[in-house]
Amino acid sequence: MLAPITHISPLTKIRRHRELPVPGKVLVRQGQKVEALDAIAEAILAPEHIMLNIARSLNVSTEKADDLIQRNAGEMINKGDLIAGPVGITKRVVRAPRSGRIVVAGEGLVLMQVKSTPHEIHAGMPGTVTDLIPDRGAVVEASGALVQGIWGNGQTEFGLMQVKMEAPDDQLTTSHLDVSQRGSIILSGYCDDHKVFQKAADIPLRGLILSSMDSALIPYAKKAPFPVLVVEGFGFNPLSGIGYNVLVTNNGREISLNAEPLDHYKGTRPEIFIPLEASSEPEDVSPTVEDFAAGHKVRLVRAPHIGKTGTIETLTHKPIQFPSGIRALGAKIVLSDDERASVPLVNLEKIA
Repeated sequence: MLAPITHISPLTKIRRHRELPVPGKVLVRQGQKVEALDAIAEAILAPEHIMLNIARSLNVSTEKADDLIQRNAGEMINKGDLIAGPVGITKRVVRAPRSGRIVVAGEGLVLMQVKSTPHEIHAGMPGTVTDLIPDRGAVVEASGALVQGIWGNGQTEFGLMQVKMEAPDDQLTTSHLDVSQRGSIILSGYCDDHKVFQKAADIPLRGLILSSMDSALIPYAKKAPFPVLVVEGFGFNPLSGIGYNVLVTNNGREISLNAEPLDHYKGTRPEIFIPLEASSEPEDVSPTVEDFAAGHKVRLVRAPHIGKTGTIETLTHKPIQFPSGIRALGAKIVLSDDERASVPLVNLEKIA
């Protein structure tokens, strides 16, 4: 059976595709070193238009307005350029409110497509551009520590991480947040108080990493003006020992927080990446699925052992019946506390 892989590693190599949703302009070259906030590519997602009522602005008839329009469809103009007029004793005119292109001119109206601020895709992490994606973006490669999570609110950020948890089963409350954390990304434990998100926004924080979260807080996390990433899932789930050690040992470092939603079809999931120098070539963690095997480190993703980690001792070759009544392929797991458990394979994720 194929095993979904959660990557948790103190040092690895990753490659990430940074692509525009529509064709645009690529701003980097192959082999270029980039920082997290460098723009990779840009595009205009939705052109903005302005309708100018020339007849009303000049207080003339539609026919007269057409005689006074000085521009033709397709013409590029700058902000302040004359569009129509002058007319009357006061020499009334209509000028371009912004730079752009004339789309339609006639019947007393002028439709402009104005220049909009391009939508940019950023590198998201310090690294090297290894490949270009024509008209869309690039592939960025970097080495460092990686911890992947379960849920994210769709935002990304780069900044200094502060650890605000003493143990994997800590809980985050508003009392743990203060102005000394302004501009930081906070790592903490379980959260069940929606007021945390408001206080974090008021400080403001640059991001929030939670070991777990009450599912009732999902609407508040989605509205937060910063990335929110949940590592272990919903309900009270302590941070796994492996993930805790990787994150806590990197307290005070700059991290890339990518809280993109989990998507098994695209092979993407929310993740924390900590750029680190590697003395030798680290292992690439590109695979997202592979077969379960004895010796694999795994995380249990459903009750009664949810959140625990261990090692596969043996696999069953035929479906067996579990206490819940289901029959399925399973594995005997040696948990990190030396307890043994028989678990259906569908309740496992491989940790790489």
